[in-house]
Amino acid sequence: MKNRIRVLRAEKKWTQEDLAEAIGVSRQTINAIEKEKFDPSLPTAFRIANLFECTIEDIFQFGELNS
Repeated sequence: MKNRIRVLRAEKKWTQEDLAEAIGVSRQTINAIEKEKFDPSLPTAFRIANLFECTIEDIFQFGELNS
């Protein structure tokens, strides 16, 4: 699943570790999500969206639906 996490994180000057701690996951999880190797659970996606004060749809794009 495509996402904008790396861009949003960079805008706030946060490391992967900073983001991971803020939402309660490992840095490796953030890395895997950013590299599109892992899709976050719905609760994790909501925590990310809430932290960046935007909607899930603003961050994640599911395959061909948004092409």
